[in-house]
Amino acid sequence: MHTVPTPHPTPADIPLALLIIFVAARLFREILERLGQPGIAGEILAGIIIGPHVLGAYLPSSINPAAVPPVLAELGVMFLLFRIGLEVKPAAILTLGPTAGAVAACGVALSFASAFGIASLWGHSTLEGLFIAAAIASTSVAVTAEVLASKGYISSRAGRTILAAAVLDDILGLIVLSLVSSYARGGVNILDLAGTAVLAGAFTLFVALWGHRAVGHAVPRLQQRMRAVEAQFTLSMGLLFSLAVLAVWAGVAAIIGAFLAGMALSETVDERLHTMTAGVSELLVPFFLAGIGMSLDPTVFRDPGILVLALVLLIVAILAKLIGCGLGAISLGHQDAMRVGAGMVPRGEVGMVVAGLGRKMGLVSDPVFGIIVFLSVATALLAPPMIRFTFERNQASEPSR
Repeated sequence: MHTVPTPHPTPADIPLALLIIFVAARLFREILERLGQPGIAGEILAGIIIGPHVLGAYLPSSINPAAVPPVLAELGVMFLLFRIGLEVKPAAILTLGPTAGAVAACGVALSFASAFGIASLWGHSTLEGLFIAAAIASTSVAVTAEVLASKGYISSRAGRTILAAAVLDDILGLIVLSLVSSYARGGVNILDLAGTAVLAGAFTLFVALWGHRAVGHAVPRLQQRMRAVEAQFTLSMGLLFSLAVLAVWAGVAAIIGAFLAGMALSETVDERLHTMTAGVSELLVPFFLAGIGMSLDPTVFRDPGILVLALVLLIVAILAKLIGCGLGAISLGHQDAMRVGAGMVPRGEVGMVVAGLGRKMGLVSDPVFGIIVFLSVATALLAPPMIRFTFERNQASEPSR
């Protein structure tokens, strides 16, 4: 029997894969922006098209874009959140704390309950339904932040509320994941969960409240003693990665640490750091956004039942955030409540973590994994026009800020 030899990777394979992803992502971004659509949607669509389940299936495995190390996507989303944090003053976020907490809690609760109910009605097991619900519960702070920053909405009251709520939403989502995974393993340890929740909340609150003060004293002094040309950038990167590691140890996602690092530096650093961070983000963020698209396998939707369930869950996922988060922000007024609800729609990082853990534990089937990835991609594509519509609606009639 003749076997086809596996092609050996060459030194050009990785640069070629990077070229394919980067050029495709930026090209699709340019096309969609020329059509008046959000550029982020173009980069995700590029990932779907060049991914291993569409055009990537016809490329040799050694140069398939999906073979690019995922660390690039991880770096991309960390720099994206760090860059957003640099634009946010801690006081502006903390003043909206109670409202942001209500937004996060209402959105997570309604999303989880409605998704679990739909999965149960569709005949899925309790454990699989819990994993579907946990994946749908959390907002993607990265996708939301990128849209708000690119459109200039980041400093508005609704934009600041969305950011604060998305950070709290991420903490709640990881607590829900801990509950679901503990239940799947045969029991829930209340003390462990309470400890994780307290540690995660304390870490976030401490850095948000006092981090900028500590950094404001330390960074200028250290910068004066250093001889490196880009001393401020070096110190900032050290803080970024340090807080990312501490965030994981505290029980929250690394990107939350990156966001808090940027926020802690926002009142200290000069314009040079903003420019350098923007350059790094422009290089790495396309790998994160295209990576979301590349993880979607369209072939699982050949089953009409799976396709219908995915569409029903998509509608539920959108309405749950629009209604739940909008009610949580109703104290801001009707207009801002609609904006906050739209800004909390996209799913992403936590949902993908939930799907991966469920698959690893053997509790999430391939079709359900495909549904969760589809929801992450679809909400990330639908959220930008929703955010733009709610922010621009009646904007001319509002007083200038």
